[in-house]
Amino acid sequence: MGRKKGLPEFEETAPDGFDPAHPYKDPVAMMEMREHIVREKWIQIEKAKIMREKVKWCYRVEGVNHYQKCRHLVQQYLDSTRGVGWGKDHRPMSLHGPKPEAVEVEAEAE
Repeated sequence: MGRKKGLPEFEETAPDGFDPAHPYKDPVAMMEMREHIVREKWIQIEKAKIMREKVKWCYRVEGVNHYQKCRHLVQQYLDSTRGVGWGKDHRPMSLHGPKPEAVEVEAEAE
């Protein structure tokens, strides 16, 4: 079984005509923006699930050495789960954003 050729192509960018200051001005653009946000959230959730499976696999394979051997995967998993999910849009970023020391370390690395 191959991939079907008639599948729709989705745009990966936000819609052009959406104005966040007046969201109800263009209902079509508002619905496209809502679909875009939902699609992006599902992508983030699925990426976190994949990382969780990698961590589980690493724990099983490495056994007692998983603290040292899987540390990088656990850190990637924790970073991928920050701010992911439903209902976290209106919370302050300090509660679900990346840790401040992680941002400082990344800034120093660049």
